[in-house]
Amino acid sequence: MEAYDFLVIGGGVVGLSIARELKARVPGASVAVLDKEDGPARHASGRNSGVLHAGFYYSADTLKARFTRAGNRAWTEYCRQRRLPLRACGKLVVATREEELPVLDELLRRGRANGVPVEAVDEKAAREIEPRARTLGRALWSPSTATVDPGACVAALAEDARREGVVLHWGRAYAGRAGRRVRTAKGDLEAGFVVNAAGLQADRVARDFGFSRRYRVLPFKGLYLYSDEPAGALRVHLYPVPDIRNPFLGVHFTVTVDGRAKIGPTAIPALWRENYGGLSGFSARELLEIAWRQAGLLASAGFDFRRLAVEEIRKNSRGVMVGLAARLADGVRREDYRRWGRPGIRAQLMDVENRTLVMDFVLEGDGRSLHVLNAVSPGFTCAMPFAAHVVQRALASAGR
Repeated sequence: MEAYDFLVIGGGVVGLSIARELKARVPGASVAVLDKEDGPARHASGRNSGVLHAGFYYSADTLKARFTRAGNRAWTEYCRQRRLPLRACGKLVVATREEELPVLDELLRRGRANGVPVEAVDEKAAREIEPRARTLGRALWSPSTATVDPGACVAALAEDARREGVVLHWGRAYAGRAGRRVRTAKGDLEAGFVVNAAGLQADRVARDFGFSRRYRVLPFKGLYLYSDEPAGALRVHLYPVPDIRNPFLGVHFTVTVDGRAKIGPTAIPALWRENYGGLSGFSARELLEIAWRQAGLLASAGFDFRRLAVEEIRKNSRGVMVGLAARLADGVRREDYRRWGRPGIRAQLMDVENRTLVMDFVLEGDGRSLHVLNAVSPGFTCAMPFAAHVVQRALASAGR
């Protein structure tokens, strides 16, 4: 039987970052990654926006604030060292209504408290940064926000992990546990310590180990519409002022690494965990469970989930998406936005006792396993410093 000191379940950006960090911290240890897919970044890691966030959305007392700031710097350095695509374009957050201005001020305060480069700019300065920007009175400028190619980044992490001595088991799905053994369809593995970074399946894996009793993953589908305008039609990311009571940032413009624009994403309640399209990944059990969880949010969520759900479902319409984006920029035409990109599924954690969406990272574990239950957005940006945090806790738990 194959045996490893550390076994990481999940080969996305978080799992691979954790595996590399384990190997760096304990060079003599055997480390392996287990993933059901045939390669890295087949789910959220390869389907996200590619935006490297700066870290000004979050309260200073959150892990997200700390890890986003550090992750932005880590990814920028990594991409430059590995010569991976990186567009350091910056982000402009624009207000379009008077009631949004106090929230803009709050984001500025948070950014400064988090040590993030961010500045308030007036309408004239906003237009100089992005000539097509539409705003009211003032905007927020984040020069350190950037874009990467997420698929290329995670492929590079996988190659680095393999070169550093991490064993990568692609196409080998987790099927349960028995003591120190992890069962797969291709035979059991023995693990001294398990780190669960299974994304959409993380809560299920955790329950096999006795954790995630009060938490369940609730999936949301994200879609982008791609512009047919030439590269450079927009200079920077252009975002609305968010509703900071919920975990979604609203429809915005993202500039891709090749200079093209896309609008989105949606945050449509998904019907099952891997509800990418058609009946792919369909599970009747998941459909019923998720419907029940969503009904609980409709009844008692701390924010207006009913309104949010209706708004997000409407974004299946190209006209609705383009209309929302047109509030942020001049010259937005429906005929320029015809192509939907690959959908992604966000693994959003729900506290089933309080019937709330969990807004920060959540870890649970003991001396034999540690479970990443909520690698919440911006999980991609945060992956490297978050991995260091996870590994520090795992090694302390394992007595190393």
